[in-house]
Amino acid sequence: MVMVGGGAAGMSAALVLARARPKVLVVDSGEPRNALASHMHGFLSRDGLSPAELLSLGRSEVKGYGGEIVVGSVTELGPSGSGFGVLLADGQRFSTRRVLIATGLHDELPTIPGLAERWARDVLHCPYCHGYEVRDQQLGVLGGSPESVRYAQIVRQWSTDVLLFVPAGFLTTLQRSELAARSIGLVEGVVTGILTDADHLCGVAMDDGRVILRDVVFVPPRLVPNNDLLIRLGVMEDAGWAVKDDAGQTTVPGVWVAGNVANPRAQVITAAGEGSTTAMAINADLVDQDVRNAVQAFTHDI
Repeated sequence: MVMVGGGAAGMSAALVLARARPKVLVVDSGEPRNALASHMHGFLSRDGLSPAELLSLGRSEVKGYGGEIVVGSVTELGPSGSGFGVLLADGQRFSTRRVLIATGLHDELPTIPGLAERWARDVLHCPYCHGYEVRDQQLGVLGGSPESVRYAQIVRQWSTDVLLFVPAGFLTTLQRSELAARSIGLVEGVVTGILTDADHLCGVAMDDGRVILRDVVFVPPRLVPNNDLLIRLGVMEDAGWAVKDDAGQTTVPGVWVAGNVANPRAQVITAAGEGSTTAMAINADLVDQDVRNAVQAFTHDI
């Protein structure tokens, strides 16, 4: 059984499957989405742990049950016999009866000077992941997308000093009333830069020359699944996201998904849970095939 992707989803699936005793291989590129984050939150019993430490602990657990982990990237993945063939960039080849794609997603940020350099430091995307740590500070929200107004209302839970930056004329009368009702300020215009002082975010520059003082800026990035392998396999997708059932089975038999590659809203704990659920479904599927093969062999021998 091959897992492509060794983040929370892939490693959780590998742990469950390794304990079920099929041969397990995890191929991991070593480039998790949350690599820049110093801590993760909301994971029961692991709150505040660094993402790197979580994965290190997970790798040790999987190896303890006989699972194998290979650092590398998959360049080819396709049907082979009754299963799939896997080719790595370094030339290694593997075969597997089932494959789990847990390659996650990547964040596409607005092209604002200075923003990418502060990413995962004081430019943040998830208030549930980071809001408590920046509570009661001067918070900004970069708007402009349809969901950004509601996003600002959620960020308001962590501070009474929240400003929403939006293009002029973007808001409806109702949205303005809702923002005013919760004392969320508005800065209308074009953001031209994120400013820093002594390696800390200090403000937001506007096209009219204004500098708006802020300590932290939240920005909802564009979430893009790392779905190249799924596209090559012919998995049907809905607006870029793999179509799957509740257990992670895709529209291509034998191909399963878990975590951010199919669920953009999955946090670390959610992705780990999906990996566990999918692993149990994969194992049941393998057992069903083993039963069919055993019955066929038994009948043939009679």
